[in-house]
Amino acid sequence: MNLGFTEWDKRDAVEANRAAFLRALGVAKMRLITMRQVHSDAIHLINRIPPDALSGDAMITRESGFLLAVQTADCVPVLLADPKRRAIAAIHAGWRGTLARIVAKTIGRMHMEFGTQPADICAALGPSIGRCSYEVGPEVAAQFSSQFANAVEWFEVPRELKHGLSEDQFVAGEGPNPLKWLSMMPPGHDPPPPTVQLGLIAANRWQLLDAGVPAKNISDSRLCTACNTDLLFSHRREQGRTGRMLAAIGIRE
Repeated sequence: MNLGFTEWDKRDAVEANRAAFLRALGVAKMRLITMRQVHSDAIHLINRIPPDALSGDAMITRESGFLLAVQTADCVPVLLADPKRRAIAAIHAGWRGTLARIVAKTIGRMHMEFGTQPADICAALGPSIGRCSYEVGPEVAAQFSSQFANAVEWFEVPRELKHGLSEDQFVAGEGPNPLKWLSMMPPGHDPPPPTVQLGLIAANRWQLLDAGVPAKNISDSRLCTACNTDLLFSHRREQGRTGRMLAAIGIRE
């Protein structure tokens, strides 16, 4: 059931799907709030119905009656709840948002606005593309390596690179194509540099732990969107023509 507005689906159909989604959750009277997600670290404080469409990738609130929702089809949906202060957050974390530490920044914003303590937070990470299926280029690995000391733990390095080139060297962007001078290709026709596979869930789980959220308070669906297209939408596996899922959290009246 597609819950996102896309070029190939009719708006009326999506609105009907969203209404069915809210009924299934038993929250038909709550106001669903979404954003135009832009792979940023922009965080919105929701204390009333937004007069204009929001652009960003995280929302926080302590107000009841709102259902904060993020749309995903490979990126990581992260939902946070602080039961002591009745505060919540919904976060959309693709690789750019993860690199920008959007999860950590959202926890910081909740602390600033509501007094939330990380030790009180319960976090849920929904289905997303797994490390098994998420290939990225060496330039992405290099960016993560420049921001996170333990980034190498989140990447799977191709088997052919594990002989003669360390993971640390690869993630740091050193020698992305070790076979360049053996390829015998004419100038301008070198084979493309090898890719690595990024574990977005591992990277965002680390941000939660590093911020002070207890491991016992973190749950993860362990479902890869790309490996389960019979159940889930995957933008990468389905080459862009796919629907969107919603991950939602709210405070009842």
